[in-house]
Amino acid sequence: MAKTLYVGNLPWSTTEEDLARAFAGVCTVKSCRIITDRETGRSRGFGFVEVEDDEAEQAISAVNGTNFGGRDIIVNEARPKQPKY
Repeated sequence: MAKTLYVGNLPWSTTEEDLARAFAGVCTVKSCRIITDRETGRSRGFGFVEVEDDEAEQAISAVNGTNFGGRDIIVNEARPKQPKY
């Protein structure tokens, strides 16, 4: 199984490859994605990284609050998507 981690406060210029590299030394990255604005295609400043279940807590504690591209990033376990009413 895998867990999805939320990564916030990312610089606008962050690519998915950059995000994967930030976690590569700490855990096995299964996938990652940067969330972009539908109209402009510009990054919204956050993304998600999928890691192995047993590596999630280690990744959170190692990367949360670290400086990434001049900004202190926020990392925690992603919450399930809420349905729209």
